[in-house]
Amino acid sequence: MSLTIKPGLLDHPQTQALLATHLENARSISPACSIHALDDSGLRQPAIKFFTAWQGETLVGFGAIKDLGEGHGEIKSMHVAQSHRGQGLADSILEFLMAQARDHGLTQLSLETGSQEGFGPARALYAKHGFKPCE
Repeated sequence: MSLTIKPGLLDHPQTQALLATHLENARSISPACSIHALDDSGLRQPAIKFFTAWQGETLVGFGAIKDLGEGHGEIKSMHVAQSHRGQGLADSILEFLMAQARDHGLTQLSLETGSQEGFGPARALYAKHGFKPCE
C-alpha cells in the first residue's frame, strides 16, 4: 500500500495515540534528563512543521522539522508505528522531511537521538542518510 504524507493532523485521534506511544517509548529508554521527544504542545510551536504518514486510513508514522533560524533546521519526534516497522517507511518519512527542509530554504539539518541501545536503529537510519555524530 502506498504512503501518503500530510501536513498537520496533530489533533487526529490516531496521531494522539501514536504520539503517546512515542513519548512512552522515549521515556522508557532515555534518562529522565535526556528526553528530546516533543509532546503535543511542543509540536505546536510556530517554528515546527508537523507531518503525518498514512497508509490508507491508518496512521503509520510522523515527523517534524523545527526551523532554528539562519538556514538551520532540526528533525523532531520522528516515529514509525511498531506494527509497520521493517517496511522502509522510516526511510520514506526521513526523505520527505529532508526534501521539505530543502524546499523551505534550510541548508543545514540536525537531529538529536539517544545514545542508548534502543536508539540503535534510529542512529543507523540517520547515518544511512548522511547524518554524522557531533558533540
